[in-house]
Amino acid sequence: MVLLRQLLGDVLRQLRLRQGRTLREVSAAARVSLGYLSEVERGQKEASSELLASICKALGVPLSHVLREVSDQLSLAELQHDPVMAGPAPEHERIPATPAELTGDAFRGDMVAA
Repeated sequence: MVLLRQLLGDVLRQLRLRQGRTLREVSAAARVSLGYLSEVERGQKEASSELLASICKALGVPLSHVLREVSDQLSLAELQHDPVMAGPAPEHERIPATPAELTGDAFRGDMVAA
């Protein structure tokens, strides 16, 4: 199973390393202890939204960019680990394709047009 905190930590570490910055530099700028930032990057600690915002600010990247990257990696991990259903989706899982289906006005075979 893929853990969100591990993916998030990987993304934060990759961003930091691409910038050529040390844990010490980013932890000081984010005002978080070096040890705690290290644990977040290794996926050992769940970072609060406030802490994530502070780390992102220290890295100079929007939080939305980090979350988008995490989301993309999570999607790939799910595709690799979860079986893909073959054939059409069951009726209760099917997404309506037309406006008539959305409103329930689709033609039904048991109805006679007037």
